[in-house]
Amino acid sequence: MSRLGGVRSGGNERATGARGLRVLRDDLWTWRTDPLPPSVWLRWVPHGIVCLAALGVLLGDAAQLGEGGGTDPSARSGAGGGIDPLLAFLIAVAEAGAMVLALWRPVAAWWLSTAAMLVGAFAVRAEMTAGGPKFTWPWTAAGLIAHLFVLLLLALRVHTRVPLEALALSVLATYVVQGVVGAPDYQPTGLLAVILFAVATVLGIALRGRREARTQLAEQTSLTAEERARRTLLEERSRIARELHDVVAHHMSVISIQAQVAPHLVADPPDELKENLAGIRQNALEALTELRRVLGVLRSEDPDAPGTAPDRSGTAPHAPQPTLDRLDALVENTRAAGLTVTAGQDGRRRPLPPGVELSAYRIVQEALSNVLRHAPGATARVHLTHLPAGLRVDVSNTPPTRAPAPSQGAGHGLLGMRERVAMLDGTLEARRLPDGGYRVTAFLPADGQDLSTGHSTDHSTEDDTP
Repeated sequence: MSRLGGVRSGGNERATGARGLRVLRDDLWTWRTDPLPPSVWLRWVPHGIVCLAALGVLLGDAAQLGEGGGTDPSARSGAGGGIDPLLAFLIAVAEAGAMVLALWRPVAAWWLSTAAMLVGAFAVRAEMTAGGPKFTWPWTAAGLIAHLFVLLLLALRVHTRVPLEALALSVLATYVVQGVVGAPDYQPTGLLAVILFAVATVLGIALRGRREARTQLAEQTSLTAEERARRTLLEERSRIARELHDVVAHHMSVISIQAQVAPHLVADPPDELKENLAGIRQNALEALTELRRVLGVLRSEDPDAPGTAPDRSGTAPHAPQPTLDRLDALVENTRAAGLTVTAGQDGRRRPLPPGVELSAYRIVQEALSNVLRHAPGATARVHLTHLPAGLRVDVSNTPPTRAPAPSQGAGHGLLGMRERVAMLDGTLEARRLPDGGYRVTAFLPADGQDLSTGHSTDHSTEDDTP
């Protein structure tokens, strides 16, 4: 039984080792493209820096290898000199080329840089003699710089596991060449190389993680802004729906009362007339009941909770919807809040549809609220122009005299105005004035589309800051 367990254990270990080798092969035995992202403002500067550094590595490494990587000037022409100049140049080209290749194919560049280091190290070792000049080995200074660039670019471009694997194999290669193979007499660079490689890899991984975090944060911020705009739109439409239901409920109540009173206004009304009027009244009462039931759900923050909550305007849930008759009270309340407001009208006032008067009141209310929030110290002017075709609403303010406090709102106050105006087939213009003030102008036609079926197609999210 123990032998069987040992066989199973050995089989599991071999399977785990095989999987590890497959993962390592997939990560490092590849020719895939992982280019550096170009900078927005300085598109090719990173590429230019790498190419200039590669040129320096090419010249420096060719010279170092030609002298055997030695640092003793007196020994450069003595015994144990450099390797063949052509071989030295080819190795330098490989290491410099690996830096440039790392801009597009970092994994392949790492293989090329590692291979060039191994070839150069063994070529220099073959020229070493005991008591001869001390060479920097197994990494020359230029070769070390080239491999640093390659590991940094690799860590910047690929998944974290890959540069860690490349670092481990670079450390292993350095240990094998310097620690296992060894050389007669040299200045060791293995420990310095391992430390610098680790620093470059960790730095690249950190920079890549920071870049990915910033990208994810920007995406999340964009999604949050879109969700906030959508929620604001839905809230404003819900509020408009509640108000329109109140308007329709008022008309249905009038129809019911008129149908009830009509038979008493005619002497000896026919039975058919009484029956038709009774049917009209019954249908109006049923429609009114349904409207009130829907209105109760719309007005409630929680449809299952008893009672209702006040809406965003701060009015009681069942308060009558405001009209232009209450505009003077709105202006007085705004003055009491500390804003200097002047109001005026032009033209002959005539009866307007309830939805038009309600929308005009709400537009003025929202515009004055924006002046209070975003233009402290400014003065506001409200002007209504009664035209044969409809009503023009104009709210403007002077520049603020001091900086406004940070806004805690969603910044979509104009959204509700545009919804109301689009619902009535009107027009709205909101713009900043040359002197720094702000102006909102709306035209509400008196014969706009039916309020019970009208809907908006304008989804603008323009900022409401005056």
